[in-house]
Amino acid sequence: MTRTDGMEGSRAVRVILRMEVHPDMAADFEKVWLSVGESIAREPANLGQTLVRSTEAEGLYYVLTDWSDEPAFRAFETSSRHLLHRQKLKPYRRGGDMAVTGIVHRLDPASSESRAG
Repeated sequence: MTRTDGMEGSRAVRVILRMEVHPDMAADFEKVWLSVGESIAREPANLGQTLVRSTEAEGLYYVLTDWSDEPAFRAFETSSRHLLHRQKLKPYRRGGDMAVTGIVHRLDPASSESRAG
């Protein structure tokens, strides 16, 4: 298992976006998000992102996006490129919020080899 305590020297941030989507528009939202996400993945400071759907609340999604550092994320957040992304997603959204977080600890899963032994 790889353990990364404190992420010393790391300035990476994880943005957690909670999105409330009109339930009858969820399938279309997922398709548009994928297109927008593929564009964001080409941003040099973007380290990856994940869209997850709540299993408990209809129309509730979370976007988890990692960035090299907060200034790079903030520059992207206020860019004209991101404005276009937000405009594409706006018709599907009925609410939500965002948190910018610093990674404190990260544990990778133990490999199947070490689990067997």
